[in-house]
This record gives sequence, C-alpha cells and structure tokens, in this order.
Amino acid sequence: MTQSRTESREHGPIVRDIQVDASPEVVFEVVSKPEHVREWWPDDAGFESVAGALGELVWRNTETGETTTVLMSVVEVDAPRRFSFRWCFQGEDRDRDSLLVTFDLTPSAGGTLLRMTETGWREMGWEVAVLEEHYQDHVDGWNHYIPRLGEYVARLVATP
Repeated sequence: MTQSRTESREHGPIVRDIQVDASPEVVFEVVSKPEHVREWWPDDAGFESVAGALGELVWRNTETGETTTVLMSVVEVDAPRRFSFRWCFQGEDRDRDSLLVTFDLTPSAGGTLLRMTETGWREMGWEVAVLEEHYQDHVDGWNHYIPRLGEYVARLVATP
C-alpha cells in the first residue's frame, strides 16, 4: 500500500492517492457503503449509495463525549469507478455551498489505485482564518483516515 498527497496553500483540492491490494469492486464497497465507511472514517454513517440520497456522518469525541453530525448528499455512484458526495453544507445551495469529495478507483498493479479529491474550498465563502482552520483540519483528517481505509481493506480481504 502506497500513499501520496497533494495540496496547495492556495486552498485548492486536497488529493490523496493510495494503492490497495484489492479489486476496484471491493474498494468501491469500502468507500460507498455505510457499514464499511464507519470502519475506517466516522464513528457512524447513514446514507444510501444512490445519487441524490441524503445522509449523515457522525464523529464522537471519546474525551469530551461530544458528538458531531455532518450532513451529506450523494452526488455520483458509478460502480466500481467513482463515488462522490457533498458535505459541510453552508447554505441552501448544496451544489455551491459545500465541499465535494470524490473517490476515483482505477485498476492498478493487481489491485486498485484510489484517488480521493476534496474540492470547493474557495467557493465556501469563509473568512481567511476560518478557511485556513478548516482546510488544515481536513488535510490532517485525510492524512489520518486514508491510511486507515487501506488498513481496513487489507483486513477485509484477508478475512476468509
């Protein structure tokens, strides 16, 4: 499993690539089904893998007991090549006032090259300090969660 990362201080896309030793079909299930997503990313997830479906992602802080729930909207489901959703809604226009996360899957080296891209930073309308804080939080988050995705896939395919 290899991983690379790209981001710009201009708050362009956050991009993470990871090579996983599983078929695109398996990796697609891991990024598009709540029962798998909650194993590597949020503490809980509830959504249907259907374009236009609304759902939520839930994180629990074990130290404070606080729960954070973030709404999401599934944008594209193209098994086993692409899954995307919008989240972090700021207003009524979910196409403009949100961040877009896209998982692109490409067969590679007997497994799958997964590319996660998060875009929409400039369109959020945040003040510079708020933008910096959220952007860095997401950079740190993806640095943590993308390797967990790879570890989860490895455990999943190793289980008979």
